[in-house]
Amino acid sequence: MHVDRLEAMSILLHTVEKGSFTAAAKALGMPLPTVSRKVGELEAHLGAQLLLRTTRRLSLTDAGAAYVAASRRILDDVDEAERVVSGEYDTPRGELVLTAPVLFGRLHLLPVVADFLAAYPDITVRLSLSDRNLHLLDDRLDMAVRLGELPDSSMIATRIGSMRTVVCASPKLIDGHGAPKQPEDLSSLPCVSFESLSGASSWTFRRPGGSGPVTVAVAPRLTVTTAEAAVWAATQGVGVAQVLHYHCAEAVRNGELRLLLADHEPARMPIHLIHAARGALPLKMRSFLDFATERLRQKLNDLG
Repeated sequence: MHVDRLEAMSILLHTVEKGSFTAAAKALGMPLPTVSRKVGELEAHLGAQLLLRTTRRLSLTDAGAAYVAASRRILDDVDEAERVVSGEYDTPRGELVLTAPVLFGRLHLLPVVADFLAAYPDITVRLSLSDRNLHLLDDRLDMAVRLGELPDSSMIATRIGSMRTVVCASPKLIDGHGAPKQPEDLSSLPCVSFESLSGASSWTFRRPGGSGPVTVAVAPRLTVTTAEAAVWAATQGVGVAQVLHYHCAEAVRNGELRLLLADHEPARMPIHLIHAARGALPLKMRSFLDFATERLRQKLNDLG
């Protein structure tokens, strides 16, 4: 039985990363029976079980974990070889795969990408917008915008700026309840919690003068999972919201929201462009890094 091992490795990796044959089939655009058969043929070829199949989930055997790690290295090497042969190290060309948080990507990264595409006609871009931090290697991404402190890793990071964490409310709510003077005053105000930024029941501040962080308990009337929802609810007077400045900047400019407790804002959140450390960068990545860095820095500086 002939087994296309590179294809089978790719299918196996998708199955493991997606958590099921069904999700892998959808991602690959393949019939579900084909995905299951290809993995089964690979196991038969190797004479080893790679996946433990139950009705609820898939898990790797010890042999499967070792084979998946080796497969990932092999497929990365194949991709690298193809990039070299196709000339990605000689001229900027090929597909560039980027990821960013949803609203940041739409408001700030996407305009830069549009200008970049106009300047580099031989490059195409696939932009994945997600508020979940995707894994660059596992998800085969070239570069990511990351908000927040970076964990120690092998990634290379280019700082493009920082962002305020602000508290905002509608003029109607402020007129009805009064503006808080101290973070503790929020305990008596209706609040909207954006759970991806802070805990649902507590927000972080700093005392004027730069002393350490202060955690304040809040009782949200509404808890949401996206920044856009939090900002919209705040404009409607549902409650006070804590969001990143770029989330609400347009609403503040339009007079729909006012910033509160500016003297108590926590430390600014760093923002980076990151990519994997894997030797010389393909020119498509180097070109984008050079093109985007100053433009994004300027956009963030303009926000203040």
